[in-house]
Amino acid sequence: MNNIPSTESLGFTRRLAWTLGVMSAFGPLAIDMYLPGFPGIAKDLDSSMGSAQMTLAIFLAGLAVGQILWGTLSDHAGRRMPLLAGCLLSSGSAIACATTHSISTLIVARFFMGLGGSAGVVVSRASVRDLFEEKEAAGFYAMMMMIGGIGPIVSPFLGSLLLGHFSWRAIFWTITIFGVLCLAAVLRNIPETLTRENRVRGHLVEVFRGYGRVFVQRRFLGPALAIGCTSGILFTYIANSSYLFIGLFGVPVAYLDSCSLRIPSGCISAANPIAGCSGGFTSEQLLRKGMRVNVCASLLLVGSAWTGFGGFPLLFFLLFLCLSTSGVIFPTATAMAMQPFAFEAGRASALLGIIQFILGASGGALVGVFQNGTALPMAIQIACYSLVARGILLMTPKRAANKELPKNES
Repeated sequence: MNNIPSTESLGFTRRLAWTLGVMSAFGPLAIDMYLPGFPGIAKDLDSSMGSAQMTLAIFLAGLAVGQILWGTLSDHAGRRMPLLAGCLLSSGSAIACATTHSISTLIVARFFMGLGGSAGVVVSRASVRDLFEEKEAAGFYAMMMMIGGIGPIVSPFLGSLLLGHFSWRAIFWTITIFGVLCLAAVLRNIPETLTRENRVRGHLVEVFRGYGRVFVQRRFLGPALAIGCTSGILFTYIANSSYLFIGLFGVPVAYLDSCSLRIPSGCISAANPIAGCSGGFTSEQLLRKGMRVNVCASLLLVGSAWTGFGGFPLLFFLLFLCLSTSGVIFPTATAMAMQPFAFEAGRASALLGIIQFILGASGGALVGVFQNGTALPMAIQIACYSLVARGILLMTPKRAANKELPKNES
């Protein structure tokens, strides 16, 4: 048996939440910090801007591939080793990025950085499932979201600050330091949460059968697709934000950051009561309430964009309201999706991440397809994601809380 501190210990819970929450911020940190450095990277490495931008796409590919790698490994070898390996891989890759003089090396290193960084995301969800039942897990995921939400707020400013005094290489040295600090935090604060008797054994064919078993469970697929659709809403907004604020409504560039930062702040505020497990509601009840608000806000957003009523203030308020509900949807739906899989939490977490990544990326990819010079296509796309997510939840049968699948079914 593993020596796991009691989850009722406030100190242990806080250390666990901070460590896992900070690790989940690796993605935004490794993306947003270096985006302003693209021109410097292209010039210093004697490459094109397109090649510099490819380092972002390849990083996202690493994040996606890593979901399956670490999810599978964590079910077989335990949670702690993949977390440590992910920290080492992302830190080593950041050093390679900081010292390279070749765009090809930078592209390869960014892939492995994404691969290593994905460990913190996928294994964190599984570790929480090992330790908490559904309602407590929802509160813990909300805590992680509040802590991890600091990343998108801080990283753009930190990247700009570093570029104002140093070259783009300083950004990757900073990411290296971040990875080393995460490694130290895991060593100190994260125990092994998956006991040996609960680890999955089997050959490669059985591994993929396990993913199939997870995927076809309606108790998993409903909330997982709700998370994916909500990610699609967020990516739709992110891909449209610059055009919406500057090109369409003429918001001064100086105020762009102020507008953009209100969105993650709203998500953190919405997650706050979930973290406290207040109100006596189940995760399912909170998720359905959050989705109702999301649908109402998205439909009103379509009306505002179509008629122009209320101008930019009303449009932005409705966007803020719609996107802020992700602070309720993400932690509660994650807890619901993970709850049945006490013995295959790593695989469930991996599939959850892949669904979120695919549907989220589709939101960004569809941006330019229907663009007509107004905010209406964006509003319709957001409303479609919201309605689909709500419809999926309505078709997902209500269930008893804290019910999990036996080992031979999960």
